[in-house]
Amino acid sequence: MDLRQRVFAAFRQRFGEVPEFFARAPGRVNLLGEHVDYNEGFVLPAAIDRDTLVAFRKSMSLHSTLLALDLDEETSFDCQTVLERQDLTGAELSVWARYPAGVMWSMNTAGLGTPGMEAVFASDVPRGAGLSSSASVEMAFGVAWEKLGSWTVAPIQMAKIGLKAENQYVGVNCGIMDQFASACGVKDRLLYLDCRSLEWRTVHLPEKAFIVIADTSIRRSLTGSAYNERHASCEEAVRILQDYLPGIRTLRDVHVDEFHRYASRLPIIVAKRAQHIVEEIARTEQAVELLNKNDVVRFGELMNACHASLRDLYEVSCPELDVMAALAQSLPGCYGARLTGAGFGGCTVNLVAGDAVEAFARDLAIGYTQKTGLKPEIYICRAADGAGTETG
Repeated sequence: MDLRQRVFAAFRQRFGEVPEFFARAPGRVNLLGEHVDYNEGFVLPAAIDRDTLVAFRKSMSLHSTLLALDLDEETSFDCQTVLERQDLTGAELSVWARYPAGVMWSMNTAGLGTPGMEAVFASDVPRGAGLSSSASVEMAFGVAWEKLGSWTVAPIQMAKIGLKAENQYVGVNCGIMDQFASACGVKDRLLYLDCRSLEWRTVHLPEKAFIVIADTSIRRSLTGSAYNERHASCEEAVRILQDYLPGIRTLRDVHVDEFHRYASRLPIIVAKRAQHIVEEIARTEQAVELLNKNDVVRFGELMNACHASLRDLYEVSCPELDVMAALAQSLPGCYGARLTGAGFGGCTVNLVAGDAVEAFARDLAIGYTQKTGLKPEIYICRAADGAGTETG
């Protein structure tokens, strides 16, 4: 039974009627520009053809009842109880429920109506794998409430709504990349986003190259990880460097040569974190030029350099991610491989020649199991369109 059939059947069983609408929003994978979005840098993600799918209809009451099919858990809340992060019984909202509830809260603070809804949702975006499953949930419920509320915002504004929910309601100090990719994805294209101005354009992905995602099966909790510590280190670097570079606002404003001139003024750990950010922003800018020239080989080399930087400077890798990336880089047809997402577990993203992709996926899975004893999931993906709704 596919995802749509699952949520349709569960909705009919739970609510006794068929859903009026479906909302879908994709996960995302980032090819370059890791951890730079909250430093106002440049990122190069793509929405992928794995989604959160919501079957929904307008409720006859003012509250919303949501069934998380994958977890077999249900919650109900309204515009008042979400202010206290509580359900209708007064109990604290569970972690999963804070994502849709946070979107409701964020919309309400923007003056956007969120009518009560009955909804069932499920996802084939792996949770905790670095593929932005949380952003896909936020964007799916975002477009669902947009539909029920009979108002419209641009996709980039929907991304901002989701970002506010994640930052201020869920409590993760992420940047806008995840919500942006899920809201604004374009089929068969990469997305090049300036995280300061929010100007963006699409970039051609060479036809001979396929995106392969390799899930290590190692999971991490983003809110419980060192993600927020990395964010704080970047802010500390800016505060110190402003004494020498008074015109900077974020690490995006620091050129590579400037950083190395003043790096010794920073605490050792802070300098390592900042070096990754400054050099990663430069890599991403260079990568777009290479893609425009169809130079996929050099683009892959930048992906490999990114992984080394995330491993050694930003220190967000783990042994399993390192094994997966090294194996991929050694296989025929692989242009580049690196961890993707916040790190501390999750997935690698690999750019692979089309005529080698099937053998690559097979050999990567076999080699990873031999080295770790773990069974990975390998996904051959296509870039997909962003969030939207359709009639049930």
